Amino acid sequence: MLKIALPTLMTDCIINNYMDALVRSGAQPEVGTDIHPEECDGLLLPGGIDLNPALYGQAAAPETEYNDKLDDLQLNVLRRFLDLGKPVFGICRGHQLINVALGGSLIQDLPTSENHKHIRVGEDRVHTCTAEPDSFIAKIYGTGFSVNSSHHQGVDRPGDGLRVVLHAQDGVVEAAEHKTLPIWSVQFHPERMCYTHKREDTVDGSLLFSFFLEKCRKQNQ
Repeated sequence: MLKIALPTLMTDCIINNYMDALVRSGAQPEVGTDIHPEECDGLLLPGGIDLNPALYGQAAAPETEYNDKLDDLQLNVLRRFLDLGKPVFGICRGHQLINVALGGSLIQDLPTSENHKHIRVGEDRVHTCTAEPDSFIAKIYGTGFSVNSSHHQGVDRPGDGLRVVLHAQDGVVEAAEHKTLPIWSVQFHPERMCYTHKREDTVDGSLLFSFFLEKCRKQNQ
């Protein structure tokens, strides 16, 4: 069975959603701080609190909450997986962390306007997205589809080698893929769009987990 690293300081229900999605998709999650990339087939970087803005050269806004220990843990594990050339999949915070690790920056607080479709962590809102036709995400879901949102930050300047492949209707970056490395990421939450959390108003998030696990399987044959 594929082993997927899930580096985290937490063991709450948020992480349980990722663990459940991996198990139901046919993988064994390796959860916690003691991660051994050489023994794992891939890395899943989950959602969570904001990154420290100092990591991308900005001062923190007053409302920003971050955890330097979590940042250090996940950035260190990510670099070790990149050194080994093993597949990486980022979700929400993980999507943002990948971008920052590769030299990109974030919008610390997305604009709040009547037309803005992205809201703070803890709430879900459904919205439509448009994908680049030749992207990994379009091959899974097509070029137009609906996902959930639960975030207040987003990708600003893409990191080195990253290609933005999905936008929400308000322009927020919803997915990226690396041009040469086995890295994929999404801003939305597929773990809350599949299996026991499957919903009728979005695409099936399990297809993303299946995609990632298949990449891990092929990469490590």
